[in-house]
Amino acid sequence: MTNIKDTLTKLLEKKISIEEAEKLLRANHIEEVGDLAKLDIFRRTRTGTPEVIFAPNKDTQMVLEITRKFLQSKQYAIISRYNEAQKILLDKTFGKSEDYIIDISELGKILVIKEKSYEFPVMKGIVGIITAGSSDIPIAVEAEVIAKVMGCKVITTYDVGIAGIHRIFSPLSEMIKRGVHVIIVCAGMEGTLPGLVAALVDVPVIGVPISSGYGMGEKGKGALITMLQSCSPGLLVVNIDNGFGAGASAAIISNKIAE
Repeated sequence: MTNIKDTLTKLLEKKISIEEAEKLLRANHIEEVGDLAKLDIFRRTRTGTPEVIFAPNKDTQMVLEITRKFLQSKQYAIISRYNEAQKILLDKTFGKSEDYIIDISELGKILVIKEKSYEFPVMKGIVGIITAGSSDIPIAVEAEVIAKVMGCKVITTYDVGIAGIHRIFSPLSEMIKRGVHVIIVCAGMEGTLPGLVAALVDVPVIGVPISSGYGMGEKGKGALITMLQSCSPGLLVVNIDNGFGAGASAAIISNKIAE
């Protein structure tokens, strides 16, 4: 584990260079939360991507303790895919506090808590998010929250899938006019929309297969295969329902382009 004090002491004593110190400080610093979890508290410094507490299968009290440790070390905590009991406890603990602000996205099942004095970075990346249907919106909201936390401006348009293909052209044109760097497209069923969008624009498109659909291509499998088999260049694909991965990837790309 990286020892910050030792690294800074070596730097002051000119035993290591600034570049070497930076590499050491970017090393994977792990902080333990009792025996419950290991926090990668330098992930944002290293990669630009915040660590998120993935709530499913975690005991409610465990989520609370991990959240407290995040707030102590980072001044913010992001909890995804929470259940009702977890949300109620977190809201009860931090919602009425004078020290914290809590933002609950019910639709996307993602919750952000931060110290009132803390501000997330503001970058210049612009991310567009499109959904084929209304069933895709919860995953799109998860991606939106992550992209915003990573400093991006986000432009959204929902329910413009190929069943009514005429609906896509106006909002897509507007996104291009507003200078989006990356577009996330969430689609279930057969998952055609991301490939279509990629064929129309000159920016990277990230396809997110959604776990709708039934029969042979159930639970997003049909959408995933369609996106992976697309002949449209510029289409990247994340795993089924991976809104976090899409939002983080889009933010990294768009912020780098904006630099």
